[in-house]
Amino acid sequence: MRFEIKALHPRDGVVLRSLEASSTDDARMRISADGLEVISIQQRWRYPGSLRRQVTFDILQFSHELRSLLDAGLSLIEALGALARKEQTPERRNVIDELIRDLREGKPFSMAVRAKTATFPPLYVALISASERTGGLSEALRRFIAYREQMDIVRERIKAGAIYPALLVCVGGLVIAFLMIYVVPRFSRIYEDFGRDLPWMSKLLMQWGTLVQDHGAALAISLVLLVGGAIWTSRKQKLAARLWRTLSSGSSLRHHYQAFVLARFYRTLGMLVQSGIPIVGALELARILLDHERQLSLDGAISKIRAGAALSAAMEESGLAPAVASDLLKVGEKSGDVGEKMIRIADFLDDDTSRWIEWFVKLFEPLLMLGIGLFIALIVVLLYLPIFELAGSLQ
Repeated sequence: MRFEIKALHPRDGVVLRSLEASSTDDARMRISADGLEVISIQQRWRYPGSLRRQVTFDILQFSHELRSLLDAGLSLIEALGALARKEQTPERRNVIDELIRDLREGKPFSMAVRAKTATFPPLYVALISASERTGGLSEALRRFIAYREQMDIVRERIKAGAIYPALLVCVGGLVIAFLMIYVVPRFSRIYEDFGRDLPWMSKLLMQWGTLVQDHGAALAISLVLLVGGAIWTSRKQKLAARLWRTLSSGSSLRHHYQAFVLARFYRTLGMLVQSGIPIVGALELARILLDHERQLSLDGAISKIRAGAALSAAMEESGLAPAVASDLLKVGEKSGDVGEKMIRIADFLDDDTSRWIEWFVKLFEPLLMLGIGLFIALIVVLLYLPIFELAGSLQ
């Protein structure tokens, strides 16, 4: 159950808190443990199937602000307290308050974030846990921030490359839908009493117009279900990944898709290794970023590494290290900076993917525009072709 609590803070005066608790007494006890004097407690009822927007916890912003406060000389509890007082959203403030409560109970910070799996991913927990062994929480946060920002840069490049083609498809689709749903049915009524045989392609188009007139509601429902199914599929990460792997079965697409997946894998792996996590543990944590086929290959590589094989040899034999990656791993093993070389591998693969996306968009955009234009022109010609034939016969 969720409770809205109004309490008195020794320094900040009256404050509002929102938290999950099993009962009113439990909520009162937890608030009192934070040094607050409870003024009122009100239970917030949540109905099944509620469409209320869920508030997400921005881990990147949280890490930025926490690192800045730690570098300014605040202790971890003091920094979290400052973030909690600044936070305006009750749900987000509640997450920070629970972290503070766990720390005051003597729990390590890694254990506090591990208890909130819905908010903090396993990679984040692993970084925090490694930082407690080395005593460098601020450095661990810096590595996570750099990692997330680089991942966001790659993601934004892909989105930017897809915006214009998606806009072309939407506008072209709307024009085609207007012609096929509004214009063609009206032309089909005009040609019903034409008294002449229509060209066969025009006849097919007119039959579509008659179908829309007779079964417009059923077609509209089918279209809504189709669009809804496509949106639902795109939101399911596993289904979307499987669909993308099917579409990228061609050699070129498959190569660049593999480069994108491996870049994300090596960037995560490099961040974990630089944070002091043993290579086998880092591989097991980063395993989730690979698809099922590559996960099996990685399991084989981990077994070889545990048996004493070199990292570069195990990854190359398992098909997880392209030529350049294998060479950089060998150099890293000799120099002792494997983590840094993994970051270099990710940069190399990301640059390769970015160049291919730029080339593909430059080629695909004019072809897409040409295809949509030709399709619209074909519909218009087929609509007016019987009129042109009639005009020719009258002459």
